Amino acid sequence: MYELHEVSRQFKQGPTTIRPVDTVSLTITEGEYVVVQGASGSGKSTLLQLLGALDRPSSGRLLFEGHDLAALPDRRLADLRLSAFGFVFQQFNLIPTLTAAENVECVLAAAGVGRAERRSRVAELLEMVGLDDRAPHLPTQLSGGEQQRVAIARALANRPRVLLADEPTGNLDSSTGTTILDLLRSLWQDHGQTLVVVTHDSRVAAGAPRVLTMEDGHLADSANDWGREPLPVV
Repeated sequence: MYELHEVSRQFKQGPTTIRPVDTVSLTITEGEYVVVQGASGSGKSTLLQLLGALDRPSSGRLLFEGHDLAALPDRRLADLRLSAFGFVFQQFNLIPTLTAAENVECVLAAAGVGRAERRSRVAELLEMVGLDDRAPHLPTQLSGGEQQRVAIARALANRPRVLLADEPTGNLDSSTGTTILDLLRSLWQDHGQTLVVVTHDSRVAAGAPRVLTMEDGHLADSANDWGREPLPVV
């Protein structure tokens, strides 16, 4: 699904060149659950932005399903962000004036899905994340864990081929965070969802079949595959 060949992202900060992602090579196959673990500032969030076509690499090749994301026009990248990638962030990013159901539905509306199909899909998604009874509630009426479950439902609305999560438990207590991780794992196990999570939390990484460690923009050699051969880092 993904092939990264010496991918770098660099920025100028005065006379200094900063490389949050530095010559990263990696493959991710369809249906994988991968955690990228690293300290704050290690480059993991920048890597996730590159995987989700929210940013372009400065050098190297980043292929998604055989297409070089760096070479695609902006309109094509926008289409991919809407249809191929689902995003879950540490900040839930729900629209405060919309209900849980409307926060999920707005993504479908942007994709041109008809009203009847939207309502059916929203009901299906909220039931999947265990929030069918919270559909009419505003974000301020929901707990942090419930808001994150709404965010996950929203990320899944257009049936993305990849779910990309950036510190999805960062604003949650440990018990609620465990619930969110169980939900993400069930999406992978029960629905075959390709899942890439970046985190600084070793507890998040502990439950994943494949773990990569990022340090100073580089991927360190650390794949935890518990019982199977690690997938290649090319």
